[in-house]
Amino acid sequence: MIDTSGHHLVYGRLQDYLSGKTLPDTDDERIRQELARYLVERLGYAPGELEPRLKIISEFGGNRVESLIDLCARIKGKRLFILRYGPGSLVTRETAAIAAARILEPAYCIPLAIVTNGRDAELLESATGKVLATGMDSIPSREQAKTLLKELPFVPYSNPLKREQAQRILNVFDQEVCCAGKQCDTEVAHDL
Repeated sequence: MIDTSGHHLVYGRLQDYLSGKTLPDTDDERIRQELARYLVERLGYAPGELEPRLKIISEFGGNRVESLIDLCARIKGKRLFILRYGPGSLVTRETAAIAAARILEPAYCIPLAIVTNGRDAELLESATGKVLATGMDSIPSREQAKTLLKELPFVPYSNPLKREQAQRILNVFDQEVCCAGKQCDTEVAHDL
């Protein structure tokens, strides 16, 4: 039975490709699962190299926001890129993805950020915000990741003012304004 009580259609439950956890089966979650499968089965990443559903919490002016990082690739102990999914335009997602890549890892700025809508993607340089490549084939393969790991800088992003600025960006860009002013929560268990 499909739950249509909110703006997210929930078709039931599905099993997460990477962790095996049971999650609400939504259109967005199906695309997230396809992306994880694509990185493992087509691009050669081991499931253990991909960290799903990481969160950055920011709070300003009483406004608490949880920013979701759909996937993060950790190669030989270093986080190489984050991947953020969202339907629609990629350009509107660049700023928040770059901010997340700059502050997710306390020790350094994660060098690359990827934004995707499941059909298209952009590979971004986190330090500058520059678009390095476009298209789904711009997502580095595991083989390419080995080379990038040696070539890209893993520079600390420790300036407190810049870190706060990145958190503020996430707080504004990732604020949920749906569900008629209520908290948008697709993580709750739905009785089916």
